[in-house]
Amino acid sequence: MHKKQIIQAGKDIKDAKKVLIMLHGRGASAEDILSIASYLKVNDFAILAPQATNYTWYPYSFLMPPKQNEPWLSSAIEVLKEIVKDINEQGISSAHIYFLGFSQGACLTLEFVARHATRWGGAVAFTGGLIGDKIYPENYSGDFNDTPVFIGTSDPDPHVPVERVEESVQVLERMHAQVTKKVYKNMGHTISQDEIDQVNKLIFKD
Repeated sequence: MHKKQIIQAGKDIKDAKKVLIMLHGRGASAEDILSIASYLKVNDFAILAPQATNYTWYPYSFLMPPKQNEPWLSSAIEVLKEIVKDINEQGISSAHIYFLGFSQGACLTLEFVARHATRWGGAVAFTGGLIGDKIYPENYSGDFNDTPVFIGTSDPDPHVPVERVEESVQVLERMHAQVTKKVYKNMGHTISQDEIDQVNKLIFKD
């Protein structure tokens, strides 16, 4: 199972008013995803990047039935719950907690915030969608209360179908998230400069 192994950057959490949780993709590391922070307007943030056991949050495609990715998926969700609880106990409200993930980390980002919908600071999914062989609406309740969410993806993408991105946007919007979706023709499985510009404008704007 996953352990709470976290690499920290940015401000010390005791001195920060905002926290960004960054989730790496399959086969990558916490250090990899942290390298993106230098392109973001997050100078005032404490930044936390948890490390997945064996560099993967769950073993199979996010489009498999969820039970096939257990117990790893539940363990990943639990680690994030613990991190959020730790941050809250430092006196930082959920409205000042932000999430960002790429690929598998983007899927985990969206799945976590949708299962625990509240007024978050914001969420960024660079190429991801809600997890499962189909959408399981019973997993998602709560109200985002206008939380800004950015989802960017390529059309096509080798791992994340645009259809699942569209379905995920619908779920999040029903729960009152303010979603910005951008689909880039033939971008490939990567993060583009335009996506960075978008999240700096929409999510990290203040």
